[in-house]
Amino acid sequence: MRLPNGYGTVYKLSGKRRNSFIVRKTIGWHYDETKKRQVQEYLTIGYAPTKAEGLRMLAEYNKNPYDVNAAKITFQEVYEKWSSEKYSVISNSNVQGYMASYHICAPLYDRIFKDIKLAELQHVVDTCGKNYPTLKKLKILFNQLYDFAMKNEICSKDYSKYVNITKFKDRNPNKFDRNKFSEDEIEKLWVMKDDKYYQIVLMLIYNGVRISEFLNLKKEQIHLDEQYFDVLESKTENGIRKVPIADKVLPFYQAWFDSAPQCPYLLHTENGRPFKYRNYYNSYFLPLMENLGMEHTPHCCRHTCVSLLVTAGVEQTFIKKIVGHSSAMNLTEKVYTHIDVKELVNAINKI
Repeated sequence: MRLPNGYGTVYKLSGKRRNSFIVRKTIGWHYDETKKRQVQEYLTIGYAPTKAEGLRMLAEYNKNPYDVNAAKITFQEVYEKWSSEKYSVISNSNVQGYMASYHICAPLYDRIFKDIKLAELQHVVDTCGKNYPTLKKLKILFNQLYDFAMKNEICSKDYSKYVNITKFKDRNPNKFDRNKFSEDEIEKLWVMKDDKYYQIVLMLIYNGVRISEFLNLKKEQIHLDEQYFDVLESKTENGIRKVPIADKVLPFYQAWFDSAPQCPYLLHTENGRPFKYRNYYNSYFLPLMENLGMEHTPHCCRHTCVSLLVTAGVEQTFIKKIVGHSSAMNLTEKVYTHIDVKELVNAINKI
């Protein structure tokens, strides 16, 4: 059947291709100096595996013309466009929260945004191993990206509102993430203390910081003589704090501080580059745990520090100051409690 003039065409390309039919439409003419005649200018709408599917694409485009280039934008590109506008008007803590949620979405990065289905969004939620508060932030990110995409005619349907996180409300799908290191396991780590990468695990256990806070720690923030370091970027307001360095791990800080003088970060790879979380977790932390037959994540170190402080009888106010807990800090503690760094060092030295 002949298609109407100006409707567009669908025809088969040569060679073996998965999507062998091209869908295109004439959008104008121009004079070709080489051919010495007028030639058509085409808009390629897409490619299809069958002619029938190509005709469907062409009919859909003619019924509701859309920006073809926008329709090819990936999840990653939508995030980058959205974040370039959003991050300039929100707080740094909110930026960190959105970035953490975005890292969970790695399986979607290269997917064409308009082609993403609800099942794919739900799969990210179901398999990421995060607890309910984190999933709430992930869904907010989905909502924000779809709102941006709809406004910019990148997609026509918002699947984010159908994502279900309620089934994770009363349980932690990655329970071992909250397990603390046992006394025996800590002893095993101390046996390995001459290995600088096991030193990082011990440093985490005896400082209680979030892994992102530690990997981002710069040498200029560290005060070895006074035995503390400043956390200047954190996911919460109370996370901005002074963290004491325990006597027993101080030599580890000194050794890392003196290594790779050209690197501004305390912790770094063998070639002097700062760690990225996924690289550190997959290439360093997990192999260390597997070598000793342990099942832990970096967050277990933080949980262990809190547990050790409680067991040692350290006052709750000191614990909150050390680890930067926000939800547990009452108004009096936030406003009126001023704790000297020496007191924090004495507290951390009790474990």
